[in-house]
Amino acid sequence: MPSMKTPPHASANPSTILTPSEEERTLDPVQLAALETAFRDWVSAARRSDVRRSRQRIFCIFLLIRYTGARLGEILGIASTDQIDFTGHTVHIGSRSAGYRDVQIPPHVAEGILEVLPPSTEAPFSVDPGHVRRKFYEQAESCGLAKAMGSPNVIRRSRALELLRSNLPLPVVQKMLGHSTAGLTASWLDFSEQDMQRVVAHVTRRESRIKTSARNSFAGKVASMVSGEIQTVVTLDTLGGYPITAIITNESADRLALKPGTLLTAEVKAPWVLVAAGPHPPLTSCANTLEGKVRRIIKGGNTTEVILGLKDGTEVCALMTRSGDDDLGLRQDDTAWALIDAFSVILRMGDL
Repeated sequence: MPSMKTPPHASANPSTILTPSEEERTLDPVQLAALETAFRDWVSAARRSDVRRSRQRIFCIFLLIRYTGARLGEILGIASTDQIDFTGHTVHIGSRSAGYRDVQIPPHVAEGILEVLPPSTEAPFSVDPGHVRRKFYEQAESCGLAKAMGSPNVIRRSRALELLRSNLPLPVVQKMLGHSTAGLTASWLDFSEQDMQRVVAHVTRRESRIKTSARNSFAGKVASMVSGEIQTVVTLDTLGGYPITAIITNESADRLALKPGTLLTAEVKAPWVLVAAGPHPPLTSCANTLEGKVRRIIKGGNTTEVILGLKDGTEVCALMTRSGDDDLGLRQDDTAWALIDAFSVILRMGDL
């Protein structure tokens, strides 16, 4: 496989794909996650089966634009679901005039589309573009975004910027979005289609792990910071839609170059997570109180591991003594609360 080192002229600089004004009109990963959640809630709120199917179709269009960076017309023009490889997690998009390309999507996206649209469905997204845009605008407003930020073009640009910030090589992003490769050097044109697919697949798999299987890990962006003489209180807005508060030293905040909007990940070790049972939030001094369902209870000789599943799919693992487990009396599927002290939260850059 050719070297993946990006040549100087092709660094992951958004300005080579987006103008400064376009970069301002993009959504960050937390906003994209909020928009995706708004669509899911909108689908779930449908009472009639025909309305639900219609909304699911619009949601599938959103997912494809959000994760492929394709143009709205390219998604609406998909002739059959046979253009979606549900096993290899790729979508064949484009046109005869502009050419076709295969774009990787995260496994959970392919699985979600397959639940709605079975293989060999003809013209699966034959929907009026104006209707699609109106529904996109409505969902943007429903989660507190400006109407215009729900535009398919904004979502497409946001995907491009997200991939560049994930260190995906610029030529790969250009090709993924269907941009012309006329300006690429010969060395990059030697980067084969298979090589590019492998690079994109690596990023999409990592994204899927972050969104669906991260344990005791919360990706998000800095919402606020309050600095004292020694320590700084940092609050994150997470991809799951709930805040996480951490207290770190001022030195650590400076080293991480934290400011509102900084993307990072909060982590906590299992022995530092406390668990409370019951359907109602407990009275606690812990800054972070997260509601979940008991997914698994693993009993050892001296300790017990309790895994809670939060509403967004994140798993929180708590490690406690057997006596503590016996006192709680937890069973699978019980409602429980993960209690995390702000001093126990570790902040680090990357993986978002």
